[in-house]
Amino acid sequence: MAPPFVFPQILRALEEDPEDNHRVSFDLSDRELFCIEDQDVFDRVYSLVRSFYSLPPSCKCNLVESLRSNLSVLLPNVDSISRSVQDQEDEVPIIDRITSHRNALKIYTFFLITIIMTEESHVSFVDSTKVAGRGRKKLVVQSWNWEPQRGRMLNLIANSLEINLSLLFGSSELDENYLSFIVKNSFSLFENAAILKDPEAKDALCRIIGASATKYRYIVQSCASVMHLIHKYDFAVVHVADAVARAETKYSDGTLAVTIIRDIGRTDPKAYVKDTVGADNVGRFLVELADRLPKVMSTNVGVLVPHFGGESYKIRNALVGVLGKLVAKAFNDVEGDVSSRSLRLRTKQAMLEILLERCRDVSAYTRSRVLQVWAELCEEHSVSIGLWNEVASISAGRLEDKSAIVRKSALNLLITMLQHNPFGPQLRIASFEATLEQYKRKLNELEPNRPTEDSSKEPTSDGDSCNGDGEIDDLQPEVTINTHLDSLPDSCQPDNGEDIREKDASVPDIGNVEQTKALVASLEAGLSFSKSMSASMPILVQLMASSSASDVENAILLLMRCKQFQIDGAEACLRKILPLAFSQDKSIYEAVENAFISIYIRKNPVETAKQLLNLAIDSNIGDQAALEFIVNALVSKGEISSSTTSALWDFFCFNINGTTAEQSRGALSVLCMAAMSSSRILGSHIQDIIDIGFGRWAKVEPLLARTACTAIQRLSEEDKKKLLLSSGSRLFSILESLITGNWLPENIFYATADKAISAIYMIHPTPEALASTIIKKSLSTVFDVVEQDQAQSDSDGNTVDCLTTVHVAKLSRFLFVVSHIAMNQLVYIESCIQKIRRQKTKKDKAAAESQNTEENPGATQENNSINAELGLAASDDALLDTLAERAEREIVSGGSGEKNLIGDSATFLSKLCRNFSVLQKHPELQASTMLALCRCMIIDASFCESNLQLLFTVVENAPSEVVRSNCTLSLGDLAVRFPNLLEPWTENMYARLRDASISVRKNAVLVLSHLILNDMMKVKGHINEMAICIEDDVERISSLAKLFFHELSKKGSNPIYNLLPDILGQLSNRNLKRESFCNVMQFLIGSIKKDKQMEALVEKLCNRFSGVTDTKQWEYISYSLSLLTFTEKGIKKLIESFKSYEHALAEDLVTENFRSIINKGKKFAKPELKACIEEFEEKLNKFHMEKKEQEETARNAQVHIEKTKNMESLVVPSKVKDEPVEEYDDDDEEEGVSDSEIVDPSMEEQGASLKASDSEEEPSNAEEELSDSEEVPDSEQSGEEEEEEEEGEGESESSNVKRGNRTKLSSSSVRRSLRSSSRT
Repeated sequence: MAPPFVFPQILRALEEDPEDNHRVSFDLSDRELFCIEDQDVFDRVYSLVRSFYSLPPSCKCNLVESLRSNLSVLLPNVDSISRSVQDQEDEVPIIDRITSHRNALKIYTFFLITIIMTEESHVSFVDSTKVAGRGRKKLVVQSWNWEPQRGRMLNLIANSLEINLSLLFGSSELDENYLSFIVKNSFSLFENAAILKDPEAKDALCRIIGASATKYRYIVQSCASVMHLIHKYDFAVVHVADAVARAETKYSDGTLAVTIIRDIGRTDPKAYVKDTVGADNVGRFLVELADRLPKVMSTNVGVLVPHFGGESYKIRNALVGVLGKLVAKAFNDVEGDVSSRSLRLRTKQAMLEILLERCRDVSAYTRSRVLQVWAELCEEHSVSIGLWNEVASISAGRLEDKSAIVRKSALNLLITMLQHNPFGPQLRIASFEATLEQYKRKLNELEPNRPTEDSSKEPTSDGDSCNGDGEIDDLQPEVTINTHLDSLPDSCQPDNGEDIREKDASVPDIGNVEQTKALVASLEAGLSFSKSMSASMPILVQLMASSSASDVENAILLLMRCKQFQIDGAEACLRKILPLAFSQDKSIYEAVENAFISIYIRKNPVETAKQLLNLAIDSNIGDQAALEFIVNALVSKGEISSSTTSALWDFFCFNINGTTAEQSRGALSVLCMAAMSSSRILGSHIQDIIDIGFGRWAKVEPLLARTACTAIQRLSEEDKKKLLLSSGSRLFSILESLITGNWLPENIFYATADKAISAIYMIHPTPEALASTIIKKSLSTVFDVVEQDQAQSDSDGNTVDCLTTVHVAKLSRFLFVVSHIAMNQLVYIESCIQKIRRQKTKKDKAAAESQNTEENPGATQENNSINAELGLAASDDALLDTLAERAEREIVSGGSGEKNLIGDSATFLSKLCRNFSVLQKHPELQASTMLALCRCMIIDASFCESNLQLLFTVVENAPSEVVRSNCTLSLGDLAVRFPNLLEPWTENMYARLRDASISVRKNAVLVLSHLILNDMMKVKGHINEMAICIEDDVERISSLAKLFFHELSKKGSNPIYNLLPDILGQLSNRNLKRESFCNVMQFLIGSIKKDKQMEALVEKLCNRFSGVTDTKQWEYISYSLSLLTFTEKGIKKLIESFKSYEHALAEDLVTENFRSIINKGKKFAKPELKACIEEFEEKLNKFHMEKKEQEETARNAQVHIEKTKNMESLVVPSKVKDEPVEEYDDDDEEEGVSDSEIVDPSMEEQGASLKASDSEEEPSNAEEELSDSEEVPDSEQSGEEEEEEEEGEGESESSNVKRGNRTKLSSSSVRRSLRSSSRT
């Protein structure tokens, strides 16, 4: 009886029978394997597979498990069929069994793959819909674990392809439909990134592809699918390379790999230019394949080499990577005969030569990639000693590459080469030279008859230092290192060279002559490498000033590595990283800080202290400022510990044996630097600072006193008070003796006196009183000598010249002390004013708070408003300002018409500076007097105004460049202090940029840059002088000028835009080389980035053509126009301004510049604009030809005038005779000879030749005159043509007159006239 019919909601519901699902699974499990061939079972399985994604999880699991288990049982039966074929006599049952097995295999495979594809499409659909429902609450859905099932199913299908299926399908070639179905769906699964993340599924897919393509020769279709995957899916590249490599490994058949490689090689290189993504993926695939199958790739790389000539840099990058993998892996096999090894060596050498050649590739990306490959080869020890120096030389050359990524790769390559160098851990040149010399002598002893020159011939050849495969011989580096280590202790000393040479010539015996030769070659290669690295130090210093942070960071890393290997010059270069601590780039500062810590901070505090104090001793002023900044930061971070500070105090107090006075001074310098972040560091050793800093050790090391003065200034306020109470009088007497005494050397006195005076004004309660005493004592030390000399002199008392008896050095010291005290007095007054203001503000704030608590806040606010209206607070500030001005004025000028000591000294100073005859005899005195004069001018405005003329006279005419340089710096200070006084002298300040001295020009650039960039000086019309400095012969000055304009372009709306036309006009009138002008304008225009400014410049520059008649200026203006970046509006403005520059188009250079603009415009122009540009080009060429013709006409007219004048000299005046002569027609006249003139026929040819020669000479002269003269306007040219026509009419009238007179000449008279003209 049939089961009862349940009425369905829809027709499709009849297919969803849960009981039927279980029955199908039961039938597949309970019945034989071949039940799937029954139509009923097949139909039911088909129905379930068709709607697989809608089945319940349990049904899915049962169905998949049934199909998979049946197929897994079916596969082993194939082998049993092959064994039973030999025993079975009747063929019919065997054929039936084969057919059944084949059908079942196909059906099971088909259903399993279909289930996989159905489920994956459903999973992908669900994942895509999750984005839309992201904000909704996730529904709990009963699901089944699909991923393990997928992996097992794919593995089963891969197993089915790996067994022997030739009996089932009758041949080794399987059914086309069966195989294509599997391969097509397998490659479809490769397009799913989620499946490739599953190791089991990915492994199964790789096996399927490998078996299909290699075992069953499904090559063409598989290759096409692989290329499709590579081009479209970047995530599949590595996995496809895995599949191809596994196929070759498992079946020992690289057909698939070879086919793909050749397919890529046959591709047109131009195709990769358009398909950049595909080119990138193909390149990655080739590199991955070369890494996995180096031997297969090495035999087929020839088909890829032509792509080095393609335009796609990505393919070239990939080929470079391929060659690197091959060099490292493809030639390690030592098997084979001599010829095969030789072939491998030649192939490897060819690849290395290609890599060397690619270091000069046109693309920066490729150059960078090549250097990275070389670094990888060095890490793999695949670069022979013979090639090592060539690679090092190329990488050192790439440090100056214009691309930052190439420079970064070159720096990394050099770091890698140092880390993996085969020459040893110590690469000092002196050590190598000494060891090499010893072994050369040893080699000469082993070969007595060997010429000494042989050792230097080809020392770095690949055959001498490498084995048969081109690899580094393991024995030789070991011998080199061991031998080199023997000389290491001696070579570490600074004066090691002589000691090593005087050492006994006996060296370790390493073997026979050949081994000694190889060692000598290795040592010479190591010496060459060390010299190459040492020669790159100046380039590394330049890179540390690069605008690219990566250059700076990697240059610091390389210098640290060079110092580790003791490369000559590395330590000196590392000192130059200190100023980089002020960099605004955080990464650069961190690199400097890390380098400083790794180099100078040690675990042992004493070693750290010694490193720091030695660094402080050897540093200049700029480096000390940077060192102070770094030390301050490290102390605050705790990197410099308290134990290190204690060790520094031990060095300063001479508690460590062997400490010198210089080291004591260095330790105190570092402690002063550390006191910037922690002032308590100095407070505990105040008495030691006074006793040691100003004691007997100060006479041994005079700079120690200056450092002690600095330490006193760095004391905290509490420590200063303690010092005044305990040792104040003693300290001030010591400081006074430092300033007024004569025991300090001349070169140290000024710096020490500077610090001592500053220390007095820093800690003394009434510094002006002590300062007056110091000035009086300094004055007595100078002029007491004068009084003694005057008393002993027998000459008249009023005629004694004081300057002849004054000691110049003492006078210089006195003037320095007076001027420096005056400056410190000014600073002291300003600090007092600020202190009073702070106290007043604090007092007012406290009073306001007390009133708010005691009274009504509203009343308090009302009182404050009333005081503000009455101006009581303003009157207090005005009174304070008046007092400050009076105090400042009294420093130099005095008050109420009275002069003080500094004022009298200033008057004397002014008179002394005007005595040029005396100062020229004593340049040191002139330097001191002018410096003191400038300080006094900075203090007082009236004194400054009265001496400005003197200052500019000295700064222009002083013979000493030190004086001019100091005065130039002082001009900057004066411009900041009194800008209104210096404003009329602006042109004279710019004139310092033309000084012959390098230091003066450099200081002028620095001063003007500071004033202009800080808005202390307006940019005047003399800015062209600064622009000329861009082309200064001194690189430092040129760099400073470029930096100025670079910073100026960042201000506001780029002032260079407004200054450019005036700069152009000024530079055009200067006697400047054309190349220099072009470089300056190119740099300035390059700093303008905005399109609107470029468009406005087009109009401005075109308008400048109107008022200019000089052809040189036309050329310069047109060249500047060609440098602009043109937009559509810019092109239109250029076309609209045609009238303003059409008269200049006669010049070829002007027209060429306009043509270059047109060519630029055609590249970005749209069709409409392009038509306008082409029309403009035609118009331009037309006007150019017309102007050229007009010029040619003017030249011809000039030639005609000259020719006419020359012909007149040939004509002999006729005499009027009474006899009538026969008249001739005009047609019978010969070359300007009238009818009345009779010419001897025999002389006619001579006259013609004479006229021809004269006419050839005259045009050349006329052309020279015309080229030297200015361009003649059209109106003038037309006027000249009219004058020529009038002259022609006059000549015709004169000829008519001559004919009317009927004159007649004899042949002899004509002959005489011709002879006389030929003589002249």
